Amino acid sequence: MAYDRISDANEITARYMDSILIKERLIDSVVADTGVELFGERFASPVMTPAFSHLKQMGGRELTGLEEYSLAAKNMNILNFVGMMENDMFQRIIDTGAKTVRIVKPYADNAKVKDQMKFAEDAGAFGIGMDIDHIFGNEGLDVVIGEQMAVQTSDMIRSYVESTSLPFVIKGVLSEEEAVKCADLGAKAIIVSHHHGRLPYAVPPMMVLPGIRKALEGRDVKIIVDCGISSGADVYKCLALGADAAAVGRSMLPSLEEGGTQGVQKFLEDVNNELRFIMSCTGFARVDEIDDRCLVKC
Repeated sequence: MAYDRISDANEITARYMDSILIKERLIDSVVADTGVELFGERFASPVMTPAFSHLKQMGGRELTGLEEYSLAAKNMNILNFVGMMENDMFQRIIDTGAKTVRIVKPYADNAKVKDQMKFAEDAGAFGIGMDIDHIFGNEGLDVVIGEQMAVQTSDMIRSYVESTSLPFVIKGVLSEEEAVKCADLGAKAIIVSHHHGRLPYAVPPMMVLPGIRKALEGRDVKIIVDCGISSGADVYKCLALGADAAAVGRSMLPSLEEGGTQGVQKFLEDVNNELRFIMSCTGFARVDEIDDRCLVKC
């Protein structure tokens, strides 16, 4: 569909992110600690990997891209996410040793949804969840790599949450109303995302973060954000606006393609180091202290 004006949500998101500037507060500041606690586990950083799907071998290397970035997440002690895949591939992800959340697509075959979630839990996943922003496509219900998707009702999602002892994550939340519904259904985390601009004119995730944080005040729900996250500054802004963590996405791919596990690890280290630097320069010693007092919208 063609528009005369800018409709690409990725460009809208990038413009919004870049319109947020940062003030310094240096006196009495210290070298910041980027460690975070999520679901009872201590991680080295609030930076997370994206829920990628179907990455094959790159550069003639033995492991798939999925396994390579999962190994980087393990080496970095950060939370790892993966997306659409069959159970045998997910087992290979678990075998890397990374603490991994499996995001399952909203398949029309509901038995497949339940099977993949159960397999993940039995295999040792850190968490499971669903990618609700792939329910619809331009011609009705979405079809992803030949797989038909289906509408997901509140009752269906509640049944997934109640079927597992793992933290349940709902990916693709982009409004305060949906965030509250996710909390009511028992989700332990949401990913605020427009899935790389699937919806024309989609609101930037950063723009809705403060409202979502306020709507979930007092609820035991972690807020993760993605879309366009490519630097420590981006992560810092997300945290200051209300997120608990942020996932890099396509910005990671060049490092993965060129350098595999080591390339991704270097990229993630650079992002985390910049986050630490900005935290230190703005007077925040810990991630859970960060708020919006040093942000300026231009």
